[in-house]
Amino acid sequence: MHSQFKKYFPYISPFDPCPPIRVKLYNTPPQLYMNFQPPGLPQFSPYEALRKGTLWPALYGPYESKVEEGSPWI
Repeated sequence: MHSQFKKYFPYISPFDPCPPIRVKLYNTPPQLYMNFQPPGLPQFSPYEALRKGTLWPALYGPYESKVEEGSPWI
């Protein structure tokens, strides 16, 4: 099974005035790893599907915010 969370290591210039970000993370949607939707997939209940944004658990990709609690950006 593929993970929907990926990481890469960007080039860090010795002349960059900002502190470097050594590892960058990004999220890929789960439907990229499914060629077609097979029949008979399990389904969420209607209420749960509305909360999660999809009817099928195989296509659900949680979003985890990288913003910390108490940050002025919230």
